[in-house]
Amino acid sequence: MPIPRPTLDRAALLVIDVQEKLLPTIHDADRVVANCAAALRLAQALGLPAIVTEQYTKGLGHSAPVIREAAAGHARVFEKTRFSALTPEVDALLSAKRCDDVLIAGVEAHVCVAQTVLDLLATGRQPYLLLDTISAGQVDQIAPALRRLEKAGAVPTGVLAAAYELLGDAAHPQFRAVLGIVKTLQPPLPLR
Repeated sequence: MPIPRPTLDRAALLVIDVQEKLLPTIHDADRVVANCAAALRLAQALGLPAIVTEQYTKGLGHSAPVIREAAAGHARVFEKTRFSALTPEVDALLSAKRCDDVLIAGVEAHVCVAQTVLDLLATGRQPYLLLDTISAGQVDQIAPALRRLEKAGAVPTGVLAAAYELLGDAAHPQFRAVLGIVKTLQPPLPLR
């Protein structure tokens, strides 16, 4: 069985629902926002397609300002009402860009992240869980959701590991840019 590894020519970043009105309920929200923004800057530096979704903006607002800033000029933003971020528009974009390796970031682990990952797996794509970017409002829901997704076939990783795996070599022309980005990553707070 082949070992799943993301590659630059097949990878995309999907940042799920990191929205202003939802963030006050999210465990370790500052870290989630900072690391999602770093992932978006990484995608831009490496030329990866980047997608940001926003769940029911009428009630939850738009993406956090830091996310909007990191996404500006390169990421596509899609509003949605369904929990899975694999909407027809997102699916079409991933297909058009031939992106079967999807780096997953965002909230909430047990709802939108979980349903998105399961849908990606059902389409034959390989999701990579950027664990340092994923959280939820109910802390007790995070670990079971991540275990379920890993058992289903998602690969757990982090922004730092994914960055170096995608680079593959310190001689890569974007190495220094990526190095500056990964230095901004924030470690997690202990679970309550």
